[in-house]
Order: sequence, then structure tokens, then C-alpha cells
Amino acid sequence: MLKSKSAWLSGLALAGALIISAGSAAADQIRVGIANFGEHPQLNAAIAGFKKALTDNGFVEGKDVVYTESHTNFDASLVPQMIAKLQAEQPKLIYTITTPVSQIAKKALAGSGIPIVFAAVTDPVAAKLVPSWDAGDEGMTGASDLQDVAAVMAFTKKLLPNAKRFGVPYNPGEANDVALVEKIKAAAPAAGFEVVEVGIDNVNDIQQRIASLAGKADVIYGPASNLIQPAIAAVSAAARQAGIPVVNSDDSAVRNGTVPASFAVNYTQVGINAGNIAAEILKGKDPKTIAPSRPAYKDHMATISRKAMAAFGIEIPASMADCGCIVD
Repeated sequence: MLKSKSAWLSGLALAGALIISAGSAAADQIRVGIANFGEHPQLNAAIAGFKKALTDNGFVEGKDVVYTESHTNFDASLVPQMIAKLQAEQPKLIYTITTPVSQIAKKALAGSGIPIVFAAVTDPVAAKLVPSWDAGDEGMTGASDLQDVAAVMAFTKKLLPNAKRFGVPYNPGEANDVALVEKIKAAAPAAGFEVVEVGIDNVNDIQQRIASLAGKADVIYGPASNLIQPAIAAVSAAARQAGIPVVNSDDSAVRNGTVPASFAVNYTQVGINAGNIAAEILKGKDPKTIAPSRPAYKDHMATISRKAMAAFGIEIPASMADCGCIVD
């Protein structure tokens, strides 16, 4: 997952014990292990999507396949033990969720012959899970949750058709933030945007730096940043004072009415992408011949807050009135 999301999820950790639930498998059933980092709505959605895809591919739970599900309550020190317990079940495949779990599983299962399909991993290449975006590794491939910035901009154009200047606050001291800004700048011309970036390296500077975008940006994007997302309420408040709407990378602040809109990765779809890959492997395909998937436009989920849009003085376009994505 994105570093910032990993931090948020880790913050949910309890003083955890390893938790495993397993079904009993008949001799002709396939056993699949599921190694999760912890209970969280997005990660649970990735599991549900995974199972749905396998069912749709002919692997029905309780009939053709049985799952052994495990998580560590976000305690990274327990992940090796979890992987070892799943390996002892002799599964045909192990599904790993989040970057740390996938990295530990890759090392622990090297040479075991058990294929691994990962999900909720932002950059599997940087995480050294696969050699490139074009192929899997020996015994491992999966589904990324890397947000498609071009898709975000396409959504923003639908929501704010007159917007031309795309403001991006980011932390210049954070490598992930800098890399994301470069991706946004590369995608902007094709989307009809000019990028206006503003560096923020201290939360105390948010008000001043966001205010500096007044008259320079038509919309502000809230990236998945360790500095920006925990302070998204402050970013949105400053943006409102500056008269600039915000489109966020996470929907939580939209659902509570703080931010007007978001275009976020749909984790059920990420799980479906991973499940489709797992089905190919269970049918005999070599993981290293399967490129890891990246979320496309359809793999994202729009959320629009009627309350926050009104607070920013923006009307929801008629073309989006029936999107099924508007919350009060």
C-alpha cells in the first residue's frame, strides 16, 4: 500500500495476537491461504473481491476451494509466524495483502513451490516483489493499488469541467510525494491541466501555503501523503477560504462532509484483479508470465459530498446527478 496508508493502518494496530481461521478441506478441494495484515474495511474488501473472482472463475468456496484466513492485528513481528502456519497447511496458493506481508512472504516462501498473489501493494517493483510492471517474479505476481493519476484528472474534469489549473500540495522532503508529483506532471497535459505545485514540509505551514494557491489553481488535489492526508481537514478548510475546491485521494473525509469529492481506488476491485490472476495460476499458468495489474479508471470509486460541495459553492454537474456516488 501507499506509505501513508500503511501508516494509517498501522495506527489501528492492537497489541495483536496471530489470528487464523480455517475450514476443513476434502481431499479434492484446493486449499488457499490468505495472509492479511489486519482487520480493516479496505483490506477486508480486497479479500471479498478475491473470493468473488475465484468463484466467478469456477473455484467455489466450500465446493472447489477452502480458505485458511489469517492476520496479525497489524503486528509485523508476527507475520513470519503467520506465513509459516499457512505454509504448513500446504496450500496451492497464498494470497498476501499489503506490502510488508508480501515482502516477508516472498522471502519466507522462496523455493517452496507455493505461488503468491499479492494485493494492496502500491509499487511492487519498488518493493522488489516483481522485476518490472511487465512480468511477475518467480512464483509471485499480483494486483497493485497504485492510484491512476490520469483517471483522477479525468474524474476531476467531469466534476469541474472549467478547471484548468491542478494544484498539488506535497512534502518535498518525502520521496513518495516527489515521485507522485512527477507522475501528475507527466499526465497533466493529456488531461488538459497545468500543474501548480506547492511544497509543504510542516503542518503549521498548511494555511499559508494553501492560501498561496488562490488565483493560481482551480482545484486542489489531496495526494496520498504522510503529511497531507492526516491534515486533510486543515487543507480543505484553507482551500475553502481560498475559494478552491478539493478532490481527495481517499473518501473518508468526503463521507464526513469535510472534502467535496474524492476519486479513490476501489479495494473490492483490487481484490477481483488479484483473484483473476490467482485463477490463472490455479489453472496452471506460471506467475512470472503474468504482469502485475494496475488500477484503471474502472477500478476507482467516486464519492461526492452534497454538503461539502454546497459549502464550497459548487453545483454538482447534471451529468453526475445519477452517478450513484453522491453522499449527504
